[in-house]
Amino acid sequence: MNSRAFARSSAITMLDSLPTIYLDFTFQTAMARFIRSRRALNPSQPLALPSRPTRNNINLREREKGPNTTRFSRPVQPHEPRHPPSMLSHNAPTDSATVSTRGARRWEQGHPWIYRSDVLRKPDLPAGAVNVHDERGRSLGVALWSPTSEIALRLLDRNPDARLDESWWRTRLAAAISRRQPLAKSANAYRLVHGEGDFCPSLICDQYDRWLVIQLMSAGIEQYRREIVDALSSLVEPLGILARNDVHLRAKEGLSTDVELLAGDVPREIEVFEHGTRYLAAPWDGQKTGAFLDQRENRVAAAARAHGRALDCFSYHGSFAIHLAARADIVVALDVSAEALRRAARNCELNGLTNVELVEANAFEFLKTQQRNRTRFDTIVLDPPAFAKTKASVPSAIRGYKEINLRAMRLLSPGGSLFSASCSFHLTIPLFLEMLRSAAADSGRRLAIRELRTQPLDHPGILNIPETTYLKSAVLEAVD
Repeated sequence: MNSRAFARSSAITMLDSLPTIYLDFTFQTAMARFIRSRRALNPSQPLALPSRPTRNNINLREREKGPNTTRFSRPVQPHEPRHPPSMLSHNAPTDSATVSTRGARRWEQGHPWIYRSDVLRKPDLPAGAVNVHDERGRSLGVALWSPTSEIALRLLDRNPDARLDESWWRTRLAAAISRRQPLAKSANAYRLVHGEGDFCPSLICDQYDRWLVIQLMSAGIEQYRREIVDALSSLVEPLGILARNDVHLRAKEGLSTDVELLAGDVPREIEVFEHGTRYLAAPWDGQKTGAFLDQRENRVAAAARAHGRALDCFSYHGSFAIHLAARADIVVALDVSAEALRRAARNCELNGLTNVELVEANAFEFLKTQQRNRTRFDTIVLDPPAFAKTKASVPSAIRGYKEINLRAMRLLSPGGSLFSASCSFHLTIPLFLEMLRSAAADSGRRLAIRELRTQPLDHPGILNIPETTYLKSAVLEAVD
């Protein structure tokens, strides 16, 4: 083979090995150099442009015209990192999104969400991980993409070359799990992964003894179900993993809302050990993932001041009540659900308690009746459900919170202790404290703030991600 034929063969081989984007870039560069050289030689002579190189296995996309340019339907963003196929894993993002300056600023300020209205160019991918760029083409990182959600992008990694394989998830999850090590000394049930609070957006993982319960709450995170389950299995070695995906957020993401066994086996009830007490969690059908793990340390704080006659409103399975019973003479555990109280009775038996009275009643009506009867309690716990599910419902929620706190304050004995909590994200800490101040003023009682509490170690609230901080509580003492 002569040198010219050899050179031509080598060029064809190299051309076939290049990805389309490299071919486009090489052709455009060569074209520009050709035009400049011809114009330099003879500016008045019309240019005869060379034809575009092709290869048999290239399927060029249809061109579409845009403002001041002709481009392919999926444009290459400036500075967008491109790697040859050999460098990409099947877990590397293969699509990209462009976001507005406002959206990019949210990430710069430490918030991982970008809303749909700030996505200027949407990925073609149905859901999964995508590379994200700002309007100038600067790479911002890798995010989870949810095409039907208002929260369109959730930042996962600022490294645009991140491969979201099992190794990546194992590293990220191991960091979150390691932060929970101090909790193992006093409890066998706690949250291992708190979504955005642990840089794992829309992922929840709770541990109940030797079992795990997870929630995959976005279309993007759902695409990594296998990698997450494999990583958790490797790190924790659980006897079973249950998906409690029966949450309304998944419906907004276009996902199914069901409960599904993902690995091993998970019992209907799991015995939880917590600061010297025991109770039964219900991973398949209980509230949240089976129990209210976020109130674990608050139950200890409330019990530390318990004495005399105690009242536990919204008791559910009696988790506060069994802690109070260790110090109080008698505890009235109040809940509107008979089924919840049946489990509370079993929890009392589990702890050998005989000083807990279970009452099925509406808390608002019960408090009103006790006030009319001039009943007094030395210790009261108010742990109601979230009254403010949306921002629009905050005013009515504040009225509800104020009413139960006002009545509880009037029922307190002198020197009595009131533990009051709210798990409504939309009811901020300042609004919560103002509600308590207003209730105290209307009650005519003087109440001292003994403690202000938020979330425990396993439910980290990040200052610049306010959505991660939802639980707030106060320990008050009647000093009149």
